[in-house]
Parts: sequence; structure tokens; C-alpha cells
Amino acid sequence: MAGMTPPAQQVAGLVLAAGAGSRYGMPKALVVAKDGRSWLAGAAHTLAAAGCSPVIVVLGAGADKATALLRSSGLDAATPAPVIVRAEDWADGVSASLRAGLLAATSLLSHPVAVAVVPVDVPGLAEATVRRLIGAAPDGPAALGPADIGPATLRQARFGGRPGHPVVIGRAHWGDLVASLAGDAGARPYLLAHDVVRVECGDLESGADVDTP
Repeated sequence: MAGMTPPAQQVAGLVLAAGAGSRYGMPKALVVAKDGRSWLAGAAHTLAAAGCSPVIVVLGAGADKATALLRSSGLDAATPAPVIVRAEDWADGVSASLRAGLLAATSLLSHPVAVAVVPVDVPGLAEATVRRLIGAAPDGPAALGPADIGPATLRQARFGGRPGHPVVIGRAHWGDLVASLAGDAGARPYLLAHDVVRVECGDLESGADVDTP
């Protein structure tokens, strides 16, 4: 994309889309907006367009239908197909999805230095937000240049001071984070305990997630 500076180190993308979406009434991986856009395909495309490679998609509830939806969604032909991973224990909560995604990232032959994590239920996710978090945005904070991405990176997007996504997790944290995951808490306790760097992105979008139709 014009005006985008690629990160100095490869950053993978990770879409967490394994939950049953009980409050929404269906797995959010299967949601298609009124404009015909799949939330799942949209999240994968946004991460890829922002410079994340490869993009890992973690599925669970409705995995077969979600896989078919993703493959038929008409992603840009120039966008590499995402790596699809199934979290068989998805019912245990978001920790199961994140664990499956991080283990998949660990096994990638491309050896990414970090991973940018987003849930499937942030349909308004902006490419510019992802670029700012991975240090590829020329208009981002001066302290977050491309050279700053590394194995020790730990960043979280903020929107008007409210924590949100993406969360960028350097490779050095993956093992300890996986070991700490339990239930539906996700990475939040780990981030709070390890001085996550907060990156304000409220000037780019709302960062709102969608829990109900």
C-alpha cells in the first residue's frame, strides 16, 4: 500500500474466531454484515493489508462453515490464504483460542518476531490501526518506529484510554503467556503484569467490539 513502510521484522497476524458467540446468538466467525462482508474475512484481510504475514485464523464453533465462508469470501487475489487452525478445546474460553494461535505461530517456518492479535468481533478494525501497532505507519508515534518491533515487544491499542485491539506480542513472551492462559481471561492478566506499552489509536477509529446483534 502506498505510503506504508514495512516493519523491519516480520509480524504475523492472528484472528481469534473460535467462540460460540452466545450473547450474539451464533458464532461470530459466521457473521456476514448487511453489506455482505464477512467479519472473519474482513479481519484477515485487514491484518494482511497492514503488513502482517502470514495471518493465522483460529476456529472452533462452526469451524466447517467458517472455513467454507473464509475460502469463498473473495479475499484479494494478492492476499495469501490465511493459515487455518482449529482449537478443539474452544469451549474452555478465549484462552484456548489464543493458546492454539500462539502455538501455531511458534511452528511457522517464517519465524515471525511478533504476532498482532485481534478478535473477530471488531468489524471496524482499521488498517491504519494495525500499522501503527506494528510500527509500519509513517504517522504513528515517533517512539514506535519499525526498528522497535522485536521479540520483547508488548503493545496494546487504546481508544480514548480504553484498552482494545490489536495486541502485539513479541516472540519472547509466547511461551510464558501460553503457560499462564486459563479460562476466558485471555492475555489481559499477562499484559497487566508485564508493563504492556499502550498505544493510543482513538484518532483512527472507535475500536468497538460487537457482542450483540
